[in-house]
Amino acid sequence: MSLPLDFHPAVRREADAGYRWYEQQRSGLGTDFLDEVERVLAAITANPARYGFADGDVREGPLNRFPYAIYYRVLPDRIRVLAVFHTSRDPSLWQSRA
Repeated sequence: MSLPLDFHPAVRREADAGYRWYEQQRSGLGTDFLDEVERVLAAITANPARYGFADGDVREGPLNRFPYAIYYRVLPDRIRVLAVFHTSRDPSLWQSRA
């Protein structure tokens, strides 16, 4: 049985911002970015322990082709997605999210 995904409110804004930035760089690249986010989310859902720990009990699922990662916590009843975050940004911006 797979656990449902539960998203912190900032996740959508972060994914949308990444989409817009990449789409401005080249038409279609934003869609490629979102497809990669979906691929990593599917991998997390299929096997929550697949990716290593980034900070305490928070795991980091890196995206291919893009300098982003998905940060998430595995809870008993769900997977809490905390951030879709550019890896060169200050991680303290997502580390305080529950």
